[in-house]
Amino acid sequence: MSDLWTAQEAAKATGGALSGARDWAATGVTFDSREVMPGDLFVALKGARDGHEFVAESLKKGAVAAMVSKPPANLPKDANVLAVDDTLRGLEAMGSARRAQVAAQICAVTGSAGKTSTKEALRRCLMPSGIVHASVKSFNNRLGVPLTLARMPKATEFGVFEVGMNHPGEITPLTKMVRPHVAIVTTVQPVHLEFFKSVEDIADAKGEIFTGIEPGGTAIINRDSAHYDRLREHAVRTGANAIWGFGEAPGAELRLKEVALGPDGSSVSAEILGTPVTYKVGAPGRHLVMNSLAVMGAVKAMGGDLALAGLEYAKLEASEGRGRRHQVVLADGVLTVVDESYNANPASMQAAIETLADAKPGKRGRRIAVLGDMLELGPDSPAFHAGLAKPLDQAGIDVVFCAGPFMARLWDSLPDARRGLYGQSSADILEAVVAEMRSGDVVMVKGSLGSKMRPIVDALLARGLTKNDD
Repeated sequence: MSDLWTAQEAAKATGGALSGARDWAATGVTFDSREVMPGDLFVALKGARDGHEFVAESLKKGAVAAMVSKPPANLPKDANVLAVDDTLRGLEAMGSARRAQVAAQICAVTGSAGKTSTKEALRRCLMPSGIVHASVKSFNNRLGVPLTLARMPKATEFGVFEVGMNHPGEITPLTKMVRPHVAIVTTVQPVHLEFFKSVEDIADAKGEIFTGIEPGGTAIINRDSAHYDRLREHAVRTGANAIWGFGEAPGAELRLKEVALGPDGSSVSAEILGTPVTYKVGAPGRHLVMNSLAVMGAVKAMGGDLALAGLEYAKLEASEGRGRRHQVVLADGVLTVVDESYNANPASMQAAIETLADAKPGKRGRRIAVLGDMLELGPDSPAFHAGLAKPLDQAGIDVVFCAGPFMARLWDSLPDARRGLYGQSSADILEAVVAEMRSGDVVMVKGSLGSKMRPIVDALLARGLTKNDD
């Protein structure tokens, strides 16, 4: 593994002071002591727990040095330390310094839904064209973005960064650190309304991503969104050289022509800036097809190989908690479990229900939805939850389980024939969900992370021999 930061480079970037050895070289950067690997630079951030409490432990695990603002008293005198005034500012400085050092083409992705899957798809589609560095998991906030920048190797040719927010003004400093050549807004939907007055305000917050765009950069915006014109104005004001819309609208520069949706993936015919392309998306869902247009546009704008990107799309796999499918082998057949337990909002819930409708149950199997609360939706939350009854009916979902105080509104809106069980929490329905499932069923489990739906997924997977269905 090549060196990522030398002691002198880290000190220069942060303006910090070195003590202990001054010739160390770090092969990684982390602020989570649980994830420290030999060769890492450990950054002691102050959060719910003060990272300085874990400096000694991290050095024992093999970290070559620690960035601190106050050296812990229990450290050996010869410990390798980089002392800075503020460790978060130090991490941001390292990220900005590394961004200035690389000649890579950079893309930033935001949106109310689909950020992580779009980021992952773009990462994969760029791999045949060069060295790619991308955010891991959903590292998209004021900690995750600078950490991802600081981890970027100097030899990177393509960088893909996820940028998120739940309050106004959060994206601007992040995108100005990332300085993307291409910026994507997947969609604008009524999420985080607890912190916004209107969906238009959410669109304005998402539009902040264009404030960091590099001269000559490209803005890629959902052309089918009701907020396209508003987002386009943001891109124009911030100096984007090209503005491409993606979707089915006649004026879209990245336009879907035809699609054949299937239970295991989709076949796509599209035009990318007037060039006809056909490819397969290896995971199911119309929402993935629509966002694939933005991905293909970004590949084009960043100088990647469009044909090779199309081939990679066929290998796409849904990620854990975001649509990953598992086949649980039971004594008399197979149960399919769709893990959507990481997050939920009205847009992603609608997409997951539509994808469940396209699934093909086995003999005598059913389509079953196990739904937890969608959080941070503000005063309209009851209406958003009750409103799920219509798409569930249109999708022909056979049985619905609901968990959480907000999901009580959906439960009240369901016909008796569709009701499985309601509980105040996911724990209240777990045993009943597991007992209800039989071979041939396709069960989708979804809710916001705070609704704790993952234990239900784990319990279902524990019923038999499990394999990914990707």
